[in-house]
Amino acid sequence: MIKRRPTRMIKIGGIAVGSEAPVSVQSMTNTLTEDSAATVSQIKNLESYNCEIVRVSVNTALAAESLKEIIKNVKVPIIADIHFDHRLALASLEAGAAGLRINPGNIGGRQKVKEVVSACKDKNVPIRIGVNSGSLEKGVLDKSGGDFAFAMVESGLKHIKILEDESFYDIKISLKSTDVLTTVAGYKLLAEKVDYPFHIGITEAGTIFSGAIKSGVGLGILLYEGLGDTIRVSLSDDPAMEVIAGYNILRDLGLRRGGVQLMSCPTCARTEIDIVNIAKKFEKISAKIKSDVKVAIMGCVVNGPGESKHADVGIAGGREKSVLFSKGKVIGKFDNKDILNALINHIESITGEKIDYNGGEDLKN
Repeated sequence: MIKRRPTRMIKIGGIAVGSEAPVSVQSMTNTLTEDSAATVSQIKNLESYNCEIVRVSVNTALAAESLKEIIKNVKVPIIADIHFDHRLALASLEAGAAGLRINPGNIGGRQKVKEVVSACKDKNVPIRIGVNSGSLEKGVLDKSGGDFAFAMVESGLKHIKILEDESFYDIKISLKSTDVLTTVAGYKLLAEKVDYPFHIGITEAGTIFSGAIKSGVGLGILLYEGLGDTIRVSLSDDPAMEVIAGYNILRDLGLRRGGVQLMSCPTCARTEIDIVNIAKKFEKISAKIKSDVKVAIMGCVVNGPGESKHADVGIAGGREKSVLFSKGKVIGKFDNKDILNALINHIESITGEKIDYNGGEDLKN
């Protein structure tokens, strides 16, 4: 059992963040925020994958103006990502942003920080301080002697003090690096100094393959240590993939339930069906399932049912027909061309969910 680090609690819209709440999953849009229609469409897609918080970049006055239309048309709480211009933060708050991501030290002088903090207090909106190893203040890095983890913590503490000096404590903080061990070291050091909730991630992690691996390693270490209250898996891909990866990491650590936990065999000479293609198709089709279901896709009837007896439902491949089984017991045999469809139908029957697989097209591709 993982023991979470005790933290303060904050709320981003209707989502609680902190040690007494489940670790939440978030992503960030990659559309132009000025294009409200495209941004709303992408956010609605993220919502369909159960994304709980979405961040959008607000880097122009037009983007801040578009935020009103975006927020009006989505359900998930929206965080406005602001750099350098406190007016964009104020405009985002007026538009209805549920959270801000800023660094108080780079949006202007003390008076401008006061304006933003005052507006956040009025609207009960939290601030995330986001520190990245690639954009550290030169003086902080020089002071650390090149120790990026120490420098990130020093930078974070400096920004925290700016807010605390204004009697503002509705804070969460992130310390992100592209390097896994630097990120882990930074969070562990900061955890000794503050009790604010952590947003964790490995920044600029990479593609869906390399990035998911790097994020899985880094976030896995942090979460196992109890460090992390909301996560983003940063990938150079469709933002929905970030959400899918995030939930998989949390499920594998026992921190969240719900969704499909897929087991599939690595194949061998006994494999009778195209296990790789079937598993990939099913993974794509099942990504939006919200029920807690363990599914096994095995390549042969020799070990399939036995090795996967704890699965709720699964396939054991055969030469012409494959077995559909549940909890290790055979519940039917189907032609190989029909076995994936049979699996989907059975999952629908036991979960009560209707699985959208593009009118069957996703079975063909």
